[in-house]
Amino acid sequence: MITPNPTPYADLSPDLVLTAIESRGLPTDGRMLALNSYENRVYQIGIEDAQPLIAKFYRPGRWTDEAILEEHGFTQTLADHEIPAVPPSVIDGRTLHAYAGHRFSLTPRRGGRTPELDDPSVLEWLGRLLGRIHAIGALEPFAHRPTLNIDTFGEEPRAFLLEHDWIPKDLLPAYSSVVEQALVGVRACYARAGSPALIRLHGDCHRGNMLWTDAGPHFVDFDDARMGPAIQDLWMLLSGDREEMSGQLADVLAGYEDFFELDYRELHLIEALRTLRIIHYAAWLARRWEDPAFPAAFPWFGAPRFWEDHILQLREQIAAMEEGPLWASPP
Repeated sequence: MITPNPTPYADLSPDLVLTAIESRGLPTDGRMLALNSYENRVYQIGIEDAQPLIAKFYRPGRWTDEAILEEHGFTQTLADHEIPAVPPSVIDGRTLHAYAGHRFSLTPRRGGRTPELDDPSVLEWLGRLLGRIHAIGALEPFAHRPTLNIDTFGEEPRAFLLEHDWIPKDLLPAYSSVVEQALVGVRACYARAGSPALIRLHGDCHRGNMLWTDAGPHFVDFDDARMGPAIQDLWMLLSGDREEMSGQLADVLAGYEDFFELDYRELHLIEALRTLRIIHYAAWLARRWEDPAFPAAFPWFGAPRFWEDHILQLREQIAAMEEGPLWASPP
């Protein structure tokens, strides 16, 4: 069992970062740009007489070496099948490196812009990409990475928040009642979905993890890759009211099902998975609060207003789950 360090990057100075990369035989030119990442520390590093590299320093205590290498292997398999993923570079026969107690990988830089998710053609293209990823993801399971389910994204986060007294005392009764009702609703959605197949997923398909170029989209971060139902990688592309999301889902599936068939019973899970993400997100912030980057980036977390809004979100999700599944409207 790994014991997380609450301040794992205290000694990760710019000099250490550059020295770590040079220890792999790559002469840096001193240019270093911190990229937007909280779970890990990610930098664009200038390399002499070569294109910059993306250096990811993994959060100590989060993944085992085997789990990280499993992610690397998955992205390499996707690339081998000409799917636009960006696997880490192999240097001295390895993709995972260590220096001064820190583990890191080095990946070629790939540019792009945030995709326009209100464009039906973009959604269809993203659907095709995800269908190709899932066709490979379904071939074999992860052995060392976790599964997205009610326990890992619902029960365990709730228990952490309650056991560590994160909920303000005056809101504790309301939170306890609402989160229990929400989890009852999640379980009911899972019951209606039957037993969905679990496949290897990207796991975190928000627009910040996608880049678009003239050649199309690619994902830049498989750090949250795990086992789960296929719909997890689709629902985060949807936004707006039910009618709007139905149309967006139809656009996504128009491309997706060219390569992978969705079990439509999984549509019962869309609002359930959204509910689990809300519960998990609050606990993720709480677990990371001793990392100085988190209070600076999320100063509103933990205030009574946050928990009031969180409780309201869960109440809205209870109602959404009771509305029944979202169906793809015809184009």
